[in-house]
Amino acid sequence: MNVFDLDLIDTHYAIKRNNIVEQIVFNNRTFYAKFERIDEPLTPLLLEQHLKREFTIAASLLEEGYTNYLVIEYKGEEHQRFRHLIGHLFSALDIEHYHIYQGKSEERIQVFIKVERLSLQEADKRLKELSEMLKQKLTKKWKCLPDSSLPEAYNIVTLPYKRL
Repeated sequence: MNVFDLDLIDTHYAIKRNNIVEQIVFNNRTFYAKFERIDEPLTPLLLEQHLKREFTIAASLLEEGYTNYLVIEYKGEEHQRFRHLIGHLFSALDIEHYHIYQGKSEERIQVFIKVERLSLQEADKRLKELSEMLKQKLTKKWKCLPDSSLPEAYNIVTLPYKRL
């Protein structure tokens, strides 16, 4: 599934519903999923409807326990500062293969870092390190995906709306 510059898992996608579609028990916690997994490739029409905000579509970050992207999703009023900080941090860490997108609103920033097939545990470890570095400069208003503390159905990312 190609969305902007992203090459996401294309065997399935998830669509947000207005009601809970699945109850998931994971690590002694109960999750209530509003995204329904659809086991077919995303069509250009559905992607267009997502971009027009008629539907909310998400892509899975995991395939057989591995990922090709690390994602940091920021939601807050300091989105410009967050973007600036990401640029400086990634430059200092020699992270070159990343893209920044706008999520559903201006305050939602999505950072996709391209990686070579990382296990969920390794991805989680790297994201925790990046998150700790960001926390030194900014109040934590982001989440990192994939996350080993979440079930696979929650290791999805809403498709971006605009490249920044």
